[in-house]
Amino acid sequence: MKYLTDEKLLIVGAGGMIGSNMAQTAIMMHLTPNICLYDPYAKGLEGVAEELLHCGFEGLNLTYTDDIETAFTGAKYIVSSGGAPRKAGMTREDLLKGNAQIAEDFGKNVRKYCPDVKHIVVIFNPADITGLVTLLYSGVKPSCVTTLAALDSTRLRSELAKYFSISPDKITNARTYGGHGEQMAVFESTTLVDGKPLKELIESKEIPEKDWEELKIRVIQGGKNIIDL
Repeated sequence: MKYLTDEKLLIVGAGGMIGSNMAQTAIMMHLTPNICLYDPYAKGLEGVAEELLHCGFEGLNLTYTDDIETAFTGAKYIVSSGGAPRKAGMTREDLLKGNAQIAEDFGKNVRKYCPDVKHIVVIFNPADITGLVTLLYSGVKPSCVTTLAALDSTRLRSELAKYFSISPDKITNARTYGGHGEQMAVFESTTLVDGKPLKELIESKEIPEKDWEELKIRVIQGGKNIIDL
């Protein structure tokens, strides 16, 4: 099996659902055979590793650990879902204090054990802020840290596709702006629905203003809806 690189990829929070899925996705996308699963809290980390090993991926060098130094040393790429998850009734902002501290510690570990890391993806909420905190404490270049920016735009695309009963592939240039949280801005200006500007569809009442406002709320609260479901 040919991989894009053989450098070490560290998955932080690998014992959770998102982290374990990220590990499997990385393997299936042939990103690197050298993957380390790290989670200081999840009791099921060994089970995640076993399940991936049982898949029989060719050439895979999969390790797992709950030791910080072992996990971070030599990592060139990191994906972290290692924050506290949102529970029913919580907003992303409710996680800010605790997860900002986790992001600070995460950044310090990067600085201490793998300062030459090439890229970090932060995907625990509120992701734009935890990403910024990670950046500040890790000491890496701003271009080395990515957060969950595309998810909300994808949720806008999905909601519009459901509303118009068309394939999501026919919704293009959907955009959201600002933070990944309750203060996010959802604009119609760039979006095309089957080639037609969404702005024109709103003005012509093909999607009434009331429906558009309700749709925007569903986009902003997309994560809450999934938790409720």
